[in-house]
Amino acid sequence: MNSAKREKLGFGSKAVYYAPDAETQSINMPIYMSSSFQYTAESYQRVVDGERKEVNIYGRCGNPAEYQFEEQMMQIEGADACLATASGMAAISVALFGLLKSGDHIVCDWTTYSSTHEMLDHRLTDYGITTTFVNMADVDAVAAAIQDNTKVLYMETIANPTMKVAAIPPLVKLAHERGIVVICDNTFASPYVIRPLEWGVDLVLESATKFIGGHSDAIGGTICMKSDILPADFLEQIRWNTMVKLGSPISPFSAWLLLRGIQTLHVRVERMCQTAMTLAKYFETHPKVNQVWYPGLPSHPQHDIAVAQMPKFGGMLTFAVKDADAAVKVLGTLELATFAASLGGVRTTTQIPATMAFLDIPEEQLASMNISQGMIRVSTGLEDAADLIADFEQALAKI
Repeated sequence: MNSAKREKLGFGSKAVYYAPDAETQSINMPIYMSSSFQYTAESYQRVVDGERKEVNIYGRCGNPAEYQFEEQMMQIEGADACLATASGMAAISVALFGLLKSGDHIVCDWTTYSSTHEMLDHRLTDYGITTTFVNMADVDAVAAAIQDNTKVLYMETIANPTMKVAAIPPLVKLAHERGIVVICDNTFASPYVIRPLEWGVDLVLESATKFIGGHSDAIGGTICMKSDILPADFLEQIRWNTMVKLGSPISPFSAWLLLRGIQTLHVRVERMCQTAMTLAKYFETHPKVNQVWYPGLPSHPQHDIAVAQMPKFGGMLTFAVKDADAAVKVLGTLELATFAASLGGVRTTTQIPATMAFLDIPEEQLASMNISQGMIRVSTGLEDAADLIADFEQALAKI
């Protein structure tokens, strides 16, 4: 199938289809578990001439399964280029270190994944790169935070764990008028829910470990690009200048697992979105639940923005009980839903953000991020919604 014809396919068809392996005609990509590849005189000369990606060189530099995974991600993200990495945090690190140098500045939302927040607030400062944290829902606050040396505007489509939704178009307009690159972490949504590149974002990051893989059995990340600000070969530049040097390539087996996960992404996330809405409505009427955050609820602070940007509202939601002890008791009593880290898998997982994902964030910063001790984050899986409600009902009854 030629590229023009494939471009017209629907999301599900793009996710499922890729051309058979040229050598074996296998409809599934083979796994090449090799750290090294033998040169021929001709392939060696091509490498010398600069054709690095087109020739298999060394496992840290690339692998056929990785390249096929990148191609599939380009299709479902609507990207012009993609770079796969060893993890979601590797994607964030490679993108930022590939873009920034000492003296540069970032504007980022306060409510951001804890490891991202720590990298910006601590690790990057060691290299002279500073960050101003603001409320991205307030465009005026973002504008006020921009400095002459601001190079990146960093956001999440659905924030972890408060489910805050930023209006993408005005932020993109604000940034691009000043030549600032917009980076968006789309992990909580997935490309099935929203494709930020279609809204003008320059780089989209995914922790493919989550919804892309979908089975809690592989770790990986991606950087996808469609940008008028960045050079067309930017991702290839940082493949060789940053990712290879940091030593953060994805493994062949992980790339194969994530490639497989893409093929069922649309059916899994469709079901998860339905279940999340059902659970959100249930929690909203429960007497022991203080608050519910889900973009699909009219009570969500940015519900209108979510409706404008997302045909679906994702498989993630957060609710709050009275305090930390109650949250621990609820999650410790669940039988069907799993009390565990991570998200986006076929099993429903729960966690307490304040003392798990955000454990190392100081209390005053948690307060500014609107993260309370009684918050419970839920990643819906593929269980029957009625069974999940029954499970949460018996757990909530114990507090």
